[in-house]
Amino acid sequence: MSKPLVVLNAVGLTPRLLAHMPRLRAAFANGFTARLDPVVPAVTCSVQATFLTGETPAGHGVVGNGWYFRDLGEVLLWRQSHALVGGERVWDAIRRDRPGYTVANICWWYAMGADVNWTITPRPIYRADGRKDPDCYTIPAELHDELPTFPLFSYWGPGAGIASTAWIAAAAVHVMATRNPDLTLVYVPHLDYDLQRFGPSAPQAAAAAAELDETLGPLLDAAAARGAAVVALSEYGITDVSRPVHVNRALRAAGLLHVHTQDGMEYLDPWTSRAFAVADHQVAHVYVRDPADVAAVAKLCAELPGVGQVLDESGKAGQGLDHERSGELVLLAEPDSWFTYYYWLDDARAPDFATHVEIHRKPGYDPAELLFDPAGPGAAKGRAAKALVRKKLGMRYRMNVVGLDAGAEAIRGSHGLLPPGADDAPVLLCTDPAPAVDRIAATDVKSLLLRLAGGPS
Repeated sequence: MSKPLVVLNAVGLTPRLLAHMPRLRAAFANGFTARLDPVVPAVTCSVQATFLTGETPAGHGVVGNGWYFRDLGEVLLWRQSHALVGGERVWDAIRRDRPGYTVANICWWYAMGADVNWTITPRPIYRADGRKDPDCYTIPAELHDELPTFPLFSYWGPGAGIASTAWIAAAAVHVMATRNPDLTLVYVPHLDYDLQRFGPSAPQAAAAAAELDETLGPLLDAAAARGAAVVALSEYGITDVSRPVHVNRALRAAGLLHVHTQDGMEYLDPWTSRAFAVADHQVAHVYVRDPADVAAVAKLCAELPGVGQVLDESGKAGQGLDHERSGELVLLAEPDSWFTYYYWLDDARAPDFATHVEIHRKPGYDPAELLFDPAGPGAAKGRAAKALVRKKLGMRYRMNVVGLDAGAEAIRGSHGLLPPGADDAPVLLCTDPAPAVDRIAATDVKSLLLRLAGGPS
């Protein structure tokens, strides 16, 4: 019988940060460490899907953390339905030979509807009066009441920090102790926060790595006590950036992106736009309605400062991004740049959600949500305090604390491209030395996990 297997997804982990993590290094001292080559886009949802299926985005269809759903006419990010992921999952391959193989998913993405035995994933309560309260979704339902309240506002937003990772790690320890899964998938997000706020070269990055190292100790001890094989890996490395690229504003200025207005606020209108971009860190999918416009849109985008490459059909195929969900064009940023979703030309006409933590309403990723508005952080914190008072009184409230251009200008770390060098590349560590390699592709992680689990390779 093979050992239990624990896969610890420590987002953003790189050799540069591993140097500040003696506890993690010690846990893998008798195993091996390999450089991990991610897929493009090197973002959470795409890379996780690749780890579990062995496919590129062209195969599993997860072309980013979100995309334009052409049949709905909506840009949607951070969906949770497992049905969005194509390809054979690693546990399905194992179950061909071992039908009773059990799996626990602790906060990996696309958790809802997955054919696993135990699931824990963040799931806020969206109340009828507009309030959003912390909570999580579990399978089975009774697992929910065995856990403390999920610290949602430590998971994302200006208050994001170690508390969410500590909760997730403790939940994983609890599930291992009470359910004894054969495979335990654990996602810990802590390195995502200060590395985007301050950049990987800042002292805050090393401090975050040390904080994560201490927090993971009990989880590593619990895995060792079970005699489990452990794999720790990361989806991407975060690199230093200093330049936001407002691709949608350029498309709008060219008359290609259209908006509709309600109560003085402008909203992206995908139905009538000739071209618009779904920004996702250092990658942007550009959706072009009329094929006759593609060449002109490609030329416009290529001339934007901060755009490194414009991928057409052949370019997408070369990167494993030739899927119907991808944009007609895909933009890759210069290494020091990243893409905003901003499409308004006047801040007074920005939609109200722009200054809020609203990951499901914004038509693109917004790292400025990690910061209190840099144009007035004291005032933003004051607004937050007043909003919390209203929330506690059961009243409607607005948590408008996120900066617009000032927030974008303050961001110092991003990801999405292939890493520029080994120090900033993601890594894979394994406690078992038998399958040791110096370098591994994200598409080969599934095969490694199958070998460690004793399944078909």
